[in-house]
Amino acid sequence: MRISFPSCNRLLAAVTLAISIPSLAVEQEGQLPLDELRTFADVYNQIRIGYVEEIDDSTLLEYAIQGMLTGLDPHSVYLTEDAFKNLQDTTSGEFTGLGLEVGMEDGYVKIVSPIDGSPAAAAGLQSGDVILKLDKVPVKGMSLNEAIDIMRGPKGSEINLTIGRAGESQPFDVTVVRDIIKMASVRQRWLEPGYGYIRVAQFQSTTGPDVGKSLKKLMNEQELKGLVLDLRNNPGGILRASVDVAGLFMDGGTVVYTEGRLANSEMYYKAEESDSSAGTPLVVLINGGSASASEIVAGALQDHGRAVVMGTHSFGKGSVQTILPLSESRAVKLTTALYFTPDGRSIQAEGIEPDILVERAKVTTYDNTRRITEADLSGHLNNVNGNGDSKKTESSRKVASELLSSDNQLYEALTLLKGLNVLGMRPQKPANQNSEKSTGES
Repeated sequence: MRISFPSCNRLLAAVTLAISIPSLAVEQEGQLPLDELRTFADVYNQIRIGYVEEIDDSTLLEYAIQGMLTGLDPHSVYLTEDAFKNLQDTTSGEFTGLGLEVGMEDGYVKIVSPIDGSPAAAAGLQSGDVILKLDKVPVKGMSLNEAIDIMRGPKGSEINLTIGRAGESQPFDVTVVRDIIKMASVRQRWLEPGYGYIRVAQFQSTTGPDVGKSLKKLMNEQELKGLVLDLRNNPGGILRASVDVAGLFMDGGTVVYTEGRLANSEMYYKAEESDSSAGTPLVVLINGGSASASEIVAGALQDHGRAVVMGTHSFGKGSVQTILPLSESRAVKLTTALYFTPDGRSIQAEGIEPDILVERAKVTTYDNTRRITEADLSGHLNNVNGNGDSKKTESSRKVASELLSSDNQLYEALTLLKGLNVLGMRPQKPANQNSEKSTGES
């Protein structure tokens, strides 16, 4: 069948015919809408001949592609040469910029989460903040790629961001100095003797092995009584990495599965039958900045009953994006599937609900150092079992007080792990065992 395109040149006819040949192997439910294709061709031609400024065909076609993807969902985008390179730099773990994971919402750039140790984090930017202006230029009307290009720049250069924040009556300005962003995906430390902490800032290609090394290091240093896996403000990353991390704490079973229209989009990801943590009690921390791959980990461990999820409701990004290269320098990032937790929960626009809700708050401890106890009274009797390790108790109390003041969510996670450990170690006694001394034997 021959299609005529009035008022259009051969280039436009060739492009439109190319559109009619699907690049993805999806079975067509019907014929392509020829009337709409003719409308597209007419609009294209009107812009070429009538727009106030002359635009070359390649630029105009790029605009058309960007428009198609922008109308789909916030995560489907056309990657120009610079955007494609930026994506590759981000997944490799180093780039120059502000250190923000962002998305587009209602025409504005919304912060998903600041990256640990980045200029954005140091400037106090928070998950959920909305960027209204960049260097006094309104963001409304920009594409996400255009906004990201403006935020990227040479090390040491400044950019002014106008921020809208929930709870603030007026927008406010923040000046951020660009720097080289080196994303340390994983780090670990001890909270207290026996209680470890692993922070995953983003899921990169090496995150799974890195978490495995951190876990092994902690377990080799001393007995691991409990572990906090901190996924707060983790914007996600590589799907495979999230499967690897969840699998370290699972003894087999499904981690996540995906469903989509393409034949190869239905995938099941399973954990190996070997819990590298040996069943160590686990608390997973999440918040509104925990998205995508971090929600996969939290959801999997929650569904399998392997961890207590604590914190606040997560971001709710339950879609899978596939990078479809168009050439060596350009690609399309297209949403091709939705992912589901092992129990079949879709997280898209819903997120993970924590088992225990703990809001981030500033907490100060009550000073009770001046209280009088029996041990302060003159002539008090000594304890028949000895004085105990008062220095160890005081040191533990000081560490807990500092943690409560700096990070109340992490403090609550540590407290829960201690409770689980105490309950697991304490033997259950028969109901009448404690009364044998006073009642004697009958």
